[in-house]
Amino acid sequence: MRNPMIGKCPVCSGELEVTKLRCPNCNTSLEGRFEICRFCKLSSEQKEFVEIFLKSRGNIREVEREMGISYPTVRSRLDEVLRTLGFTVEADESAGFKAERRREILEALSSGKISSDEAIKMLKSQ
Repeated sequence: MRNPMIGKCPVCSGELEVTKLRCPNCNTSLEGRFEICRFCKLSSEQKEFVEIFLKSRGNIREVEREMGISYPTVRSRLDEVLRTLGFTVEADESAGFKAERRREILEALSSGKISSDEAIKMLKSQ
């Protein structure tokens, strides 16, 4: 049984680098400095989130339901994963998602799924 690859040092949280590779079939070894894959840099919680996000085909409402978390939390975790993978998450993107969330809250209110008090509370928490 193999241990999962980690990307952060358990002592200082610094980024780890791979210095040796070995073929388990023929026992050939290579030494040097190798870069670990981007996904190895994700924490176990981030990897779980990515798996659920992919299984849900990017459907945020499905991720909300499966993980039992709110829309803003899904967005926040997605932004965190993107940053860890080395992508830039622009501030204006989150403003667009806040507007989308407001629209969803208002739709839920108009369809009777939530009360006006719940809608006010949700809008204030954004």
